[in-house]
Amino acid sequence: MSTDTIVKEGGCRCERVRFRVTKRPLLTMACHCKGCQRMSSSAFSLSAAIPADGFEVTQGEPVIGGLHGASKHYFCGWCMSWMFTRPEGIDWFVNIRPTMLDDASWSTPFMETWTGEKLPWVTTAAVHSYEALPPMDAYEGLIKEYAEWERA
Repeated sequence: MSTDTIVKEGGCRCERVRFRVTKRPLLTMACHCKGCQRMSSSAFSLSAAIPADGFEVTQGEPVIGGLHGASKHYFCGWCMSWMFTRPEGIDWFVNIRPTMLDDASWSTPFMETWTGEKLPWVTTAAVHSYEALPPMDAYEGLIKEYAEWERA
């Protein structure tokens, strides 16, 4: 197995929808935006950006939830667990909710976004923090740095 390959299984709370991840994340994140706070019923949402060809739904049919906008948020239609997001205009990765994995113990956020909207008592272990989103030209460097950090 190459160092870029993993196999992790996950699913919604009721187990009607299951998925498999076969490639390492490009980044892990905590998002503090008000939308993620409301969709997760928590202080922030966690994401792992998985290369699109390393993600597949293996059981069930997720449904679109959230705002039903350009970014598609996928949920289990029965238990309504928020499982993954396909961001608007980006087809090369899928943002999974790592807490939906059978073992999420490895998932520490490398960066946090929308800290301008975070609740004042929240802290994370993130290495990088952004008041909104990182500039687009920062992502290549962040992805390279995450790969080194994650393997350390």
